[in-house]
Parts: sequence; C-alpha cells; structure tokens
Amino acid sequence: MKKIQIAVFSILLGILLAGCSSANPSNTIIAFCGSASKPALEEAALAFEEHTGIKVELHFSGSGTMLSEMKISRRGDLYIPGSPDYMYLAEREDFIDPETVQIIAYLVPSILVQKGNPQSIQVLQDLTRPGVTVGIGNPEAVCVGLYAVEVLEYNHLVGQVQKNIVTHAESCSKTAALIGLKKVDAIIGWGVFSRWNPDTTEAVYLKPEQIPRLAYIPAAISTYSQDRKSAQEFIDFLASQDGQAIFAKWGYIASEEEARKYAPEAQIGGEYKLPADYK
Repeated sequence: MKKIQIAVFSILLGILLAGCSSANPSNTIIAFCGSASKPALEEAALAFEEHTGIKVELHFSGSGTMLSEMKISRRGDLYIPGSPDYMYLAEREDFIDPETVQIIAYLVPSILVQKGNPQSIQVLQDLTRPGVTVGIGNPEAVCVGLYAVEVLEYNHLVGQVQKNIVTHAESCSKTAALIGLKKVDAIIGWGVFSRWNPDTTEAVYLKPEQIPRLAYIPAAISTYSQDRKSAQEFIDFLASQDGQAIFAKWGYIASEEEARKYAPEAQIGGEYKLPADYK
C-alpha cells in the first residue's frame, strides 16, 4: 500500500513539475532582435530583470535572420526588428500578434565616417568619388542595408555609389563596426551609430530632402510565446519613462516629432522593396 501511495505521489509531482516547466520554469523570456537596438536593449533587459526578476534572453542579428530563426525554431516571446519592414512581414506570416506592436524608438538614415572625417565626406554625392570605400548592411536581411539602398535609389545614386561598395555586413552592429575597424571610409547607417562608438565614429547627416523614409524600432509579442504576460511587461517597460531614458542615453530618438526635425516630409513606416536588379 505504501509503495502505491509513493508511486501515486511521484506521478502527481511529475505532472505538477511538468506544468510548471511548460509555463516558464526559469522565469525567462526570449527576444529575437535586430541589432539596431543592441546596446540599449542589453541595458534595458538588465534593468527589467532587476525590477521584476524576469530575465530576457536576447538574440541579435539582422532582422530578417532573426525572423527566420524564430520561424524555424518555433519559439521566442518577442520580436524586435530594426525597422517596420520586417514587422510587417512577421505580421503577414502570422508570427506576431499585431495588437501588441509598440514603437520603441525612431532612427534616422545617415552617413557614418571615421573620427575626424579624413576623407572630408560632407554630402551623399561624396560617396561616388573615386577611391572612397563604402559599406552597407546586407539589404536582403538587414534593415539598415535596405534603407541604404532606398536612400541611394531615391537620390538616383545607386549605380554611382554601388561601384564603391566593398562589403555588405550581416547585421547593424557589424555594419557600424566597419568604421571603427577602418574597413571602409564611410557607411550608410543609422545616425545613432555615432553614439555607440563616439571615439571612432561621427555622423554626417543627410539633407532632409534626401531622406525618403524614417525608421522606427517596433516590438511585438510572438505567436510562439509561452509567457505573454511577461513579454507584455517587457514591452511596457521599454515604452515607459525608465525604458525611454535608457534609449535616450544611447542616442535614440523617442518621438515622431523629434525624428521629423531631420526630415519633415519623410514617410514614417511603410515598406521598401529591394530593386530586382540590385546586386
């Protein structure tokens, strides 16, 4: 009789533990993120854990790469791409809950050059000069690369600048690193990159009329989430005064009004399709 009671207790305990495990045994949520938000998200995740005890496991790469990883692994609680383009794609393919999409910060396309601007790059047309080497993100998987091509196409400079593009980086952070490593003379990236690496990088802002579209960093709950409550808490924290202070510290733009100072007539949101003949 005692053995039966022990066996029954063991079964009940196993069921209970299994239930706890499926809920969220480690009190951890997973976020697949474009690396446009990397330094601010890393700091925000630590602050959130201190406030709530909930750990955020961050995965960073190109936004397209992260979406593919989430799709293949069929896991993850949050998707935080580097621009709305990939959030629209995630919504169309039913990988996120559109009701939970929240704008966290805004981004401005800019030219980034080495500290001191040794090549004296002042305007977008300077990227067409012979001998100037340019880097951009891979436009097929990285938001900032897609925006770079969009800016060039909008200003009728794709062909002229393309001959000077010597590398396509696989994420925002690797695109930004090209300047610090002195791999290229200039990149087309986000203005905030100059705040990531102020000792090596400075921004040359485009003329307002040269910017067709401003970007923003959105966050949403994944349809694979096993802990929607904690995922929503993290989104709420990012949008809160404390979360926004962290993003502001790293140079991110908090409001549409502030972003429009760089390009009053630019579109915000929407999508851009890479030209079929871009190589």
